[in-house]
Amino acid sequence: MATSNKNLSVYDKKTIPNAKALRFGIVVSEWNSKITEGLFKGAESTLLDCGVKQDNILRWDVPGSFELTFGCKKMIQQNNPDAVIAIGSVIRGETKHFDFVCSATAQGIKDLNVNTDTPVIFCVLTDDNLQQAEDRSGGKYGNKGTEAAIAAIKMALL
Repeated sequence: MATSNKNLSVYDKKTIPNAKALRFGIVVSEWNSKITEGLFKGAESTLLDCGVKQDNILRWDVPGSFELTFGCKKMIQQNNPDAVIAIGSVIRGETKHFDFVCSATAQGIKDLNVNTDTPVIFCVLTDDNLQQAEDRSGGKYGNKGTEAAIAAIKMALL
């Protein structure tokens, strides 16, 4: 397991570029909201800790992870942020729906990164069960939202 030996919330603030003047969009899936709210809190608090002004963080909600691609595209078109963080959580169920949603979401976000000049950070948990999602959204492995915020800062300054 990739995160079993890593705390997703650990970063060295001295190595993070100055983010004070940057603007970030965060698009959050409402599906599995307990998980996505934890991821959002991790991302937002990290951006603020790294000097981003609260007014420079714009949040939009979308129904589910499948809708993240469209939400991120519209965020880029309408608000021109320096980077966007796509936050979602897909938990495996009894059908193949999990596979289709995960694949389409990953491909959609990849397409935005290829076709726009705004980096879109993939902060979508694709877990086998609720416990794994909880462990990565503020639990024993830290918070993937924190890791996504650090990636967003670094990518915004490329």
